[in-house]
Amino acid sequence: MSHPTLIEVAVPTPLRKNFSYLCPLNFSLPVIGARVTVPFAGRELVGLVTAHLDSVDVKLDKLKSLINILDNHALQPPTMRKMLSWASNYYLYSLGEIYQQAMPALLRKGHQAKLIEQLQWSLTEQGRNIEADSLARAKKQQQLVALLSDHGTRNNSQLKAADISTATIKAVAEKGLIEQLARSLPEPCFWNDDNINHDDALVLNSEQAICVAAINTEFGFNTSLLLGITGSGKTEVYLQAIEQVISAGKQALILVPEIGLTPQTLQRFQSRFNVPIVFLHSGLNDKERLDGWLKAKMGLAAIVIGTRSAIFTPLLKPGMIIVDEEHDSSFKQQDTFRYNARDLAVVRASLECIPLVLGSATPCFETLHNAQSGKYQLLNLTKRAGNASEASHQIIDIKGVKLQSGMSPQLIELMRHHLTRGDQVMLFLNRRGYAPTLLCHECGWLGDCQRCDAHYTVHQRYQYIQCHHCGAQEAIPRQCPCCGSTQLVTAGVGTEQLEETVNQLFPTFNSVRIDRDSTRNKGALDKSLTGITNNDYQVLIGTQMLAKGHHFPDVTLVAILDVDGALFSGDFRANEKLAQLYLQVSGRAGRASKPGQVVLQTHHPEHQLLRSLNREGYLAFSENALIERKVAQLPPYWHMALLRIESHDNRHINDFNQQLVEISHQLLQQLSSKETPLRQIGPMPAPMERRAGRFRWQVIFESSTRGQLHKFLAMLMPLLLKNKSSRQVRWSVDVDPIDMV
Repeated sequence: MSHPTLIEVAVPTPLRKNFSYLCPLNFSLPVIGARVTVPFAGRELVGLVTAHLDSVDVKLDKLKSLINILDNHALQPPTMRKMLSWASNYYLYSLGEIYQQAMPALLRKGHQAKLIEQLQWSLTEQGRNIEADSLARAKKQQQLVALLSDHGTRNNSQLKAADISTATIKAVAEKGLIEQLARSLPEPCFWNDDNINHDDALVLNSEQAICVAAINTEFGFNTSLLLGITGSGKTEVYLQAIEQVISAGKQALILVPEIGLTPQTLQRFQSRFNVPIVFLHSGLNDKERLDGWLKAKMGLAAIVIGTRSAIFTPLLKPGMIIVDEEHDSSFKQQDTFRYNARDLAVVRASLECIPLVLGSATPCFETLHNAQSGKYQLLNLTKRAGNASEASHQIIDIKGVKLQSGMSPQLIELMRHHLTRGDQVMLFLNRRGYAPTLLCHECGWLGDCQRCDAHYTVHQRYQYIQCHHCGAQEAIPRQCPCCGSTQLVTAGVGTEQLEETVNQLFPTFNSVRIDRDSTRNKGALDKSLTGITNNDYQVLIGTQMLAKGHHFPDVTLVAILDVDGALFSGDFRANEKLAQLYLQVSGRAGRASKPGQVVLQTHHPEHQLLRSLNREGYLAFSENALIERKVAQLPPYWHMALLRIESHDNRHINDFNQQLVEISHQLLQQLSSKETPLRQIGPMPAPMERRAGRFRWQVIFESSTRGQLHKFLAMLMPLLLKNKSSRQVRWSVDVDPIDMV
């Protein structure tokens, strides 16, 4: 019997449907999950085969034939494909585009899904016996021979990282001292208990030991919330839980929120486990990312550490998933396919039948609610690990106080006290640049972005002003464009200005600034973090990049300069985010044997949120906040979706809004009931109505049940797509939105 010649392909287009193609008789039938090249709307696209078909509803002569088959085997295992199908239904996004997002860039472009054997340089017999003094006049050649003598083999990338040039390699090879050999790939998942450095393990306290025992890899799927105060040793719990995975010859996937956390995390894992570890983040080039992805898929990497998109990395023998700092908003993709990596981790662990650990000192309310309701296992770490003690907290009232770049005299004296003792001080200000506003002292003109409803930020060092929303920048004007005055002044404080003032106040101490501007160059962040660890810098200034997950044992004073804006935000999540930020930053103080001190400057020391956090901690604050959420019918008790609408022309948005209201109101009347209410808020302008030259509106849909909300959205979206007005605007649906701006 001849094989069927019809296949279904998920093509990377916004259309939420798969397409049928003919498989030519001279082609072998592609397996489900393989990539194929297909014609689509005058282009050649790379899609994935989702099914073999016996028949279709259209005439066969109307179907196009696939152009090429790129894979002999499925690109992802069945459980991964199930997770991606779930994501397509849940986030209301095209399966073809989700498959594209889940693949490294080179695979999207049709490159081979094959790990190429790397050639390794090693010493020849002549090289092993050479006298070191014979290369004394060629220092780089001598360095290369010494490197290979110490490490056995190194590939070109590793030699380049060690600052060995191609010319040096060629010169030493011509002397017959080194040779290039093909290194065969090892057996998949070849590690066991012998690959664990048990001597590196720390002695667990009773709470940590209970948590490790509770995260048992033998019982299949289970989600645990590891709720541990900052400095309580969550990483050590992760490491000892992963020992069970490595001993069984399986793989572990660890998600971290920021690229800045991964080098420090990687070092801890490398010293504990003598296994291949893959590191996935946006700083890698396409080739490096593909190699890491393939090593994980083939079982050649025991541990995969990565940021948000690493959730899409296939594993040959999955054993555990860990999401560190699970509350962090960077796990939520904010454009195109708006998924939440933490939530996908729950789905994936369930499908893989493996344990999932969500770790945080300040878990998001959704996770906390799931733990308190018994859906997740709750594991508590209430004590700081080792000899570390709880940091003391102090609120400084700065009403009427003269500040120096945001620092009060009381804070400056505290800094001087800690610095003269030989300790380090951290200043947190979540605003990069020199100042957030440029204004004219004569007429009051403000430097506003022409494309956004926002002010330009002043970057004094490089003499430009920039919009941090759309990226537009220009040179700092010498005269006011409104009145011609040269009296242009800055308003507000950014990290660049704070660094300048700190250097003036404390000239005998070294400072380092860590934000997106200062760490733009490759390797800059690693260099700064190493300098902090080595005590090369005494004053640490930074944004959230500096606040998350880092362990600086000599930091004894942490000062938070400005959070007042977040106390009165219109975002219903603002208090939750502020509490998380405050406690995460506070957790950098006194993490070793030295006692720590946390200082918060505010104009509102009487604010209930600040008093609650200071006196009772995060859990007490969250209990009260969750009661308020329940009364207000907000997440996690109600479920939400945000419809975003954008256009260069507000008239097009008005036309779309009129049609939207007509369609949505009919559906709401049809689906909403007393038992399962549905409601709509809007259309209304977004909090920042104009951004990057586009007008922005939004509509909020809410329901008491998740299923009811998805049923409504599934009916709404096809009706909107058929409407002509929808083609004049850019619109998208964000399920479970985090950012309402």
